Amino acid sequence: MQNELRMSLFEHLAELRSRLLKCTIAVLVLGLASLVFAKPIFRLLMAPVLRALPAGGQSLIYTSGIEEINVLMKVGLYVGIFLTTPVILWQIWAFVAPGLYEKERKLAAPFVLLGSLAFMTGALFCYFVMLPTMFQFLLNDEESSELSQKLDRARMREQDALRFLRIGESARADELVKSAGNELSDAVAQVSLKGLAPQDAVEFSGRLEGLGRMIDAVQIGGASSSRIGLRRVLDERQKAVELYNKGDLTGASKSMDEAAVLLGGAGVSTAMSDLWGLEKQLARGKAVYDAKNWTRPMLTMREQLSLVLLLLLAFGIIFELPLVLALLSLVGLVKSRFLMKYQRHAFIVCLVLAAIITPTGDAVNLALMTGPMVLCYELGVVAVWIIEKRRARQAATTALTTTAG
Repeated sequence: MQNELRMSLFEHLAELRSRLLKCTIAVLVLGLASLVFAKPIFRLLMAPVLRALPAGGQSLIYTSGIEEINVLMKVGLYVGIFLTTPVILWQIWAFVAPGLYEKERKLAAPFVLLGSLAFMTGALFCYFVMLPTMFQFLLNDEESSELSQKLDRARMREQDALRFLRIGESARADELVKSAGNELSDAVAQVSLKGLAPQDAVEFSGRLEGLGRMIDAVQIGGASSSRIGLRRVLDERQKAVELYNKGDLTGASKSMDEAAVLLGGAGVSTAMSDLWGLEKQLARGKAVYDAKNWTRPMLTMREQLSLVLLLLLAFGIIFELPLVLALLSLVGLVKSRFLMKYQRHAFIVCLVLAAIITPTGDAVNLALMTGPMVLCYELGVVAVWIIEKRRARQAATTALTTTAG
């Protein structure tokens, strides 16, 4: 009897090895096939990361010559794992099927289909809901993002105002300048720097560039008085640079203000005062934004891919939890009464696991991770309860049939 039990155990282990070998072969075959499309798949996986990066810096870096190749090979391997999900589920079912009732063995196709759909649903939930909010929280400050957007809008209006000035439409230019200035002044005032001081060099450079754009927008006519006026404007601008280089920031600011006043008499006069005010606000906003964002993200391909794949795989497995609990119930390893008894403990475990897996500490992303885990656990409890009820009815029916016979 002991020898027969030992042989059955060895056979069971041999079958397990055979199932694992088939899963491994399937992963390798599909992974190698996925290498052909590894680069576009990698770009698709990194889309939530790139969208969260600041404008102009939406790129990833690599720190070694072979890192890009290693990343693409890792993409192929994980894509192979994702595509092999139906095969893995089928092998799991085939392994436990001998311990099930005959009617339950016929549930192989629904188990594989529902398991595959659950895994893909979890991965898609992570990609479209979890990753965008997580990377927006990690890579962006809400105040800075709002200020950046308003700075961009103000710059576009400023450029259009300068174009209207070039064609002599000063009234239209003044309208654009005032709308941009009102919005930008409120945005700059609302940013909390918390002890950080904007850099004077950044603000001065912004003002100097703005004054240069204003000078370029003024059409130079043939009159000598106009040319003389623009020459005085340029002299004041150069004086401002010299004073700034000597450390006289107050004198440099006065010289630029004087240059803007002179510029109003050299070409287009009606909109110059408001336009110069907008240029100073843009320069101040740029200095405030740089002071607020004194750190810059430099994300590597390898680290971001590992993080994204970990979360996709984690959510795929989380959404498999109801089927896993149902399968454990079928083989007699868990009971619904046990799961309900330790329900509160399971909630704590879900919260702890979510806190470990989630790389952010904010409540939103923690809830996005914990919520599906708790929901899947509850669905699993319901599935186990339904299975037990069906088995109880089946056992009662069998007992009645046996008694009648």
